[in-house]
Amino acid sequence: MGNTITLAEEIMLLSLDDESGAVRQRQSVAPALAGAILLELVLAERVSISGKHMELRSTEPTGEPLLDGRIRLIETWMRGLGRRRLADWLTKDHMKATGPVLERLGERGLVAEQVDKVLGVFPRRRYPEVDGTVERALRQRLDAAVLGDAPPDDRTAGLIALLHGAKLHRLAFPGHSPAAVKPRMAQIAAGQWAADGVQAAIRDMQAAMLVVMAATAAAVS
Repeated sequence: MGNTITLAEEIMLLSLDDESGAVRQRQSVAPALAGAILLELVLAERVSISGKHMELRSTEPTGEPLLDGRIRLIETWMRGLGRRRLADWLTKDHMKATGPVLERLGERGLVAEQVDKVLGVFPRRRYPEVDGTVERALRQRLDAAVLGDAPPDDRTAGLIALLHGAKLHRLAFPGHSPAAVKPRMAQIAAGQWAADGVQAAIRDMQAAMLVVMAATAAAVS
């Protein structure tokens, strides 16, 4: 697992402005990152999701630092309870997931951290792209599945379901209107690309992400 780039890192690569290194659509990207890490833990059979609740099934490390850090946080947050509300975890984690994901991309040598000061006082971190090959390959995979008719592999389908659930159509396909790509993305998200339990987890996750995004939008407005 350690060498495979995670779904959360893929979403972050799509969201970073290659030149300035700024995170675009941060309010929608943050819940998508938290959801992507959780989906990865579901696929690794460390977490299970059922309806509005989640359970920690195993604390055995996956070998991927980003996921293993989250397993430890979930274990602490669970406080020995059998299950807790999925939306509560996403609400808590979406404020904190961005940093570790950017850090992991930096460790892989895909982005570089740059710190400057706004108004000479407030530190601002940006992450311009160093190696664009991974993002280019990622966008080709998305284009083939959504703009072409290539059947996506499971990870690509999971990524498309997360992007669709978080309404990140424009980040994934900057050259197309959201209306042009939504039907195909919805079709892929709903398709039988994963086991029933994972399909259900994706649907439950999408519902929880929408709750978090609505709450965030209300807090900002």
